Amino acid sequence: MTLPLHTFRATALAGAMALACAALLPGAAHAQFGAVAPTPTTLRPAVDKAYGQLMAAPQILQLLDAVKADHDRATEDLRMLTEIEAPPFKEQRRAEAFLARLQALGLTNAAIDAEGNVVGVRKGTGNGPKLVISAHLDTVFPSGTDVKVKERDGKLYAPGISDNTRGLAVLLSWLKVLNDQKIATVGDLVFVGNVGEEELGNLRGMKHLFKEHLDIDGMVALEPAPDGTVLVLGTGSHRHEVTFKGPGGHSYAAFGEVPSAIHGMGRAIAKIADIRTPKSPKTTFTVGTVGTVGGGTSVNTIAPDARMAVDIRSDETAPMLATEKQVLAAVDSAVTEENARWGVNTLSASTKLIGDRPGGRTAADSVIVEAAVRANTAFGRKTVLAGASTDANVPMSLGIPAIVIGGGGKTGGFHALSEWIDLTDAWKGAQTSLVTVLGLVGVQGVSAPLLNKRPPRTK
Repeated sequence: MTLPLHTFRATALAGAMALACAALLPGAAHAQFGAVAPTPTTLRPAVDKAYGQLMAAPQILQLLDAVKADHDRATEDLRMLTEIEAPPFKEQRRAEAFLARLQALGLTNAAIDAEGNVVGVRKGTGNGPKLVISAHLDTVFPSGTDVKVKERDGKLYAPGISDNTRGLAVLLSWLKVLNDQKIATVGDLVFVGNVGEEELGNLRGMKHLFKEHLDIDGMVALEPAPDGTVLVLGTGSHRHEVTFKGPGGHSYAAFGEVPSAIHGMGRAIAKIADIRTPKSPKTTFTVGTVGTVGGGTSVNTIAPDARMAVDIRSDETAPMLATEKQVLAAVDSAVTEENARWGVNTLSASTKLIGDRPGGRTAADSVIVEAAVRANTAFGRKTVLAGASTDANVPMSLGIPAIVIGGGGKTGGFHALSEWIDLTDAWKGAQTSLVTVLGLVGVQGVSAPLLNKRPPRTK
């Protein structure tokens, strides 16, 4: 998950590098769950009615019992999937395993699409909305990471076990119990295990999904969010790789004749550090790494090249673009100053956009949010409306109702080798989230869909 929210096993140094990089990368905001909007206190009568009907229906109560009964089997799915590596851009093996489980549980039309997403539709009875329910396949950990699940002190430990393998296992559990209990939804449920949520995946899986499926009416994504948390804000981000180039030369013989790419980069970093951004909407920047911040060839060389990466984020698009403009201007100004320092024009800088995650927001008074709030209330939970950078950014940016909720369990150590999950009573979270989904798509003979059908978009 990339909330306005990644690690290596081979050596202690590699692990430390990964943890240091986590703050830069898109999925590094799990700890930031402060409220971004007031929780609705008055809900639509239709929302109250739908969840009253659901929670009183014997078949739904039996379904919820089935979720609890499926907990141990779902945990085995969690172990199995966690122990299949899924680094960014290398999700294929896990995708194939997830696909096989979907098909074995009855979703025979599921397949892997052109981008690598696993997509399958559980059809409704007709004339209802089409709701995506998703969890991302990828983790932040590179190939070779030890992903063996280890158990101690009542917790399961493994890189990626909570972010977001737990979400995948919950989707499989939902499919099983819905089929076993013969629950017919009115709307269609689109089960998705998607790629590209972490690091520089740039939400490529979700971008492809919404480009190819123009009739999606809403989305509920699963992430390791605490019980009661509903993510309604998608923090947008742009990332640039900046490369400085000059002629280079000997630190003594060429001194005064050529500019230093590293000195020019240093000027740029200093100028960027002085940029001021609004506190609200929260807007941030940082100079970080893609590989390393570095350049040159030796200590006694005037560097012919240097490179850095810049991460820019905001809860709204306009201030993000304004900050981006200042960052790029700072780079240009630094090059001009470094050239002027030596009376030359041989230093240059080029920028490459390496990260583009659109931002957006689902209104607190929208039916999809009210549905999540009402489902939480039904299970005795208070709701906090929070924000982050997740797969839901894509539909939010398109004006499609989308939220992110948890699948149950207490979690910690995100993006670290020590990542863990405590599955004690985790089935309760899976129950709450499933009821949220059922209220949105409706259940035949129990409740009408709350989510509205939308006119299909055009490409």
